[in-house]
Amino acid sequence: MSDATRGSCVCGAVAFRIEGPYRGFQYCHCSRCRKKTGSSHAANVFVPVTQFAWERGEDKVKRFELPEAKYWSTAFCTSCGSAVPWLTRNGKVMVVGAGALDEDPGVQPTRSVFFGSRAPWYVHVSDLEMFETLPDS
Repeated sequence: MSDATRGSCVCGAVAFRIEGPYRGFQYCHCSRCRKKTGSSHAANVFVPVTQFAWERGEDKVKRFELPEAKYWSTAFCTSCGSAVPWLTRNGKVMVVGAGALDEDPGVQPTRSVFFGSRAPWYVHVSDLEMFETLPDS
């Protein structure tokens, strides 16, 4: 992987790298992704499994599958709890939460899915006041 983009968990125990071209990059507003991230949506990059490699800590990755969910799963670092990439059930694609990337993947999201399921409190980021750092109280 020559032009790899690296990623890791918060504590650094788990690290990985990905290489494009990617299968997609999207925001998902479904209730499961909101619960998984604790946020308004997940930001997922879909990477062919042949373009993904663990650099360290694969043994620290714990996976959770919801049996009734055809396309949803999650994985996390057992040391710090950070979300880390997970393999789809068909074994062909790694789902990489973009927030775990340490570098710019060189692509941006192209769509929001399950927007009809968005949180009732969701406000589009462009409608919010912006600050470069934490503002004074």
